Amino acid sequence: MLVKLLVFDPQQPFNMSILSKDTIEKEIIVHLSRPSRGPRIPDEYLVGIVQLIFHRLKTGTQWRELPVRQFLPVEYCWNSVYHYFSKWSRDGSWRRLWIYQLGVKRGLLDLSSAQLDGTHTPCKRGGEASGYQRRKSAVTSNMLCISDNQGVLLAASNPEKGNHHDTFDIEGHLLELIDMLHEAGIETDGLFLNADAAFDDGRVRAICGEHGIIPNFDLNARNGSKWDRDVIFDGLLYKRRKVIEHAFAWLDAYKALLIRYETTALNWYSLNLIGFTTCFIRKAESIKKAQKKL
Repeated sequence: MLVKLLVFDPQQPFNMSILSKDTIEKEIIVHLSRPSRGPRIPDEYLVGIVQLIFHRLKTGTQWRELPVRQFLPVEYCWNSVYHYFSKWSRDGSWRRLWIYQLGVKRGLLDLSSAQLDGTHTPCKRGGEASGYQRRKSAVTSNMLCISDNQGVLLAASNPEKGNHHDTFDIEGHLLELIDMLHEAGIETDGLFLNADAAFDDGRVRAICGEHGIIPNFDLNARNGSKWDRDVIFDGLLYKRRKVIEHAFAWLDAYKALLIRYETTALNWYSLNLIGFTTCFIRKAESIKKAQKKL
């Protein structure tokens, strides 16, 4: 019985990109800023740089260990790849890319309800917006996220130190989430929002009311008996909250998001937005293919 051995040739490119070159060229690089001075970088090189950033996102490899020669046809240094990633973080390119994708594809979203939850990520190198979380027995970063009814992540607040509770500075973080939705053209008026009992807070309910959001929060016993409170809780609708947990699990497939090694909060936030973007583009492609078969 003959066995064919697959031998890896380091001189030949291999496909470790999350998205195809064609998708990156059409939907990603057109939204990334370019140097205002000096020679224009060819699109082919920008595609390779984005592929390397995606490779870092997917595999969690160190920046200095990026397989540059396998994605770019010229001699290039990993420092330059990191330079572009960091530059696009600072000038807001990754955020603008995410807002654009969310806006043009919002017809694919299921906004019959939305889900709110926080996510903690261990920080192995510490850095900005990191703190010791006793429950996790580790230094972590925390972000609040909102997903639609399918588990598509829609918005994320800026990272916060993990030693803080999910409702720390809740007014500021919740407004960040709402502003991101509005930027993408997603109306919040009449939106049902599920969240666990930690968010059953007067401040949260007040902000929701100001923006037409209908809170469906699990009732917190610290606020008194449910029979004495003039609030509505739909237990059947609340079961949809699990889809945001599924979304967090999907993001864990990106090893760079499973454990945080970025020391700057902005770069860490940008990596998460890139994860949101790539997941959404791939899901949108799947939905469109399914619609064509109907």
